[in-house]
Amino acid sequence: MVCWHDSFVAGQVWPGFIPTKVDTIRVNRSKGFLLALILLFAYLSWQLVAPFLQYVLAAILTAFVLSPLQNRLETRFSPGLSAFILVALTVVGVIVPFVLIAAAVAGDAARILQDVDPESLQLAELESRIEATTGVEVDLAETLTGSAQEVGTVVLEQSTAWFGAITHALVGIGLALFLLYYLLKDGTALVRWLRDVTPLPEDIQDDFYGALDEVMWAVLAGHVLIAIIQGFIAGLGLVATGIPNAAFWTVVMIVLALIPLVGSFLVWGPAVGYLFLTGEPVLGVALFVYGSLVVGVADDYLRPILVDRYAKLNPAIIILGVLGGLYAFGVMGLFFGPVVLGALIATINVADDYYERRAAESEP
Repeated sequence: MVCWHDSFVAGQVWPGFIPTKVDTIRVNRSKGFLLALILLFAYLSWQLVAPFLQYVLAAILTAFVLSPLQNRLETRFSPGLSAFILVALTVVGVIVPFVLIAAAVAGDAARILQDVDPESLQLAELESRIEATTGVEVDLAETLTGSAQEVGTVVLEQSTAWFGAITHALVGIGLALFLLYYLLKDGTALVRWLRDVTPLPEDIQDDFYGALDEVMWAVLAGHVLIAIIQGFIAGLGLVATGIPNAAFWTVVMIVLALIPLVGSFLVWGPAVGYLFLTGEPVLGVALFVYGSLVVGVADDYLRPILVDRYAKLNPAIIILGVLGGLYAFGVMGLFFGPVVLGALIATINVADDYYERRAAESEP
């Protein structure tokens, strides 16, 4: 049995039926109630997603990158098997190397802290100067030892928090892998559902998704990939010239290379000065030439090749997106920050084209 308001909401008004003011109010109340439910469940869903936002974003980003491979594999295997293969390759080719690199970087960071020579602090001379100036006898070594013990106590007290953080990371990685599998396996159905529920004409949706795809690849291929290559090439120069803790500084250069007009020079430039100060002028000159020519030329040649294939984003958008995204979304904001700003510009352009076409069609 079909009620009158069902037909009215669907726009299928019975012949001769004239909705009254009360009927309109009831329909509006129904729409308002449904909207309130949508907002309520959207808020509750956000509360569920927020604790694992970094891992959800990582799964979405990885699924986007792997989607062309998923489409190719589905020509030979089932969607489920294709997704499983790609998830396994992700674990072997991305997660395991990432863990190894993170361990190496953590080791380098620890060595940087341990490389401070206590004797270079000249505690005895400082103690004598303080006593001569103030007349107060101090024991800096004992004070530093006590401070170290206090730091050790704090570290021990925070061990529970660290254990919780490690547990959260393991759960998040597992969640990201499950999401990646289903995003790859059911990604086509998800996109189809989004297109069905989006109240826009098909041609506008085609333009919007096409522009969003260009923005995503522009950020990933035109900036993230270049930053990784540039940082890695610069890191080879640090290793070749004997700069200590090169793995740590290579990761720092990759992050800095994400920011236009900054780049890896903020690391390899001071490294040149370090080599000169430590009595290695030949290596310093070699690193300067390598950084200026090889690292700089790699950026100058790779960026036009990769960026010209996709949407061009102004450097100001990249800088604001990287820094703002880092604050808003954490580590994944380095990638999604520029995408959000680029998607906003793409949406405005699509909307402008749509209304221009509508205006042209309405003209006699």
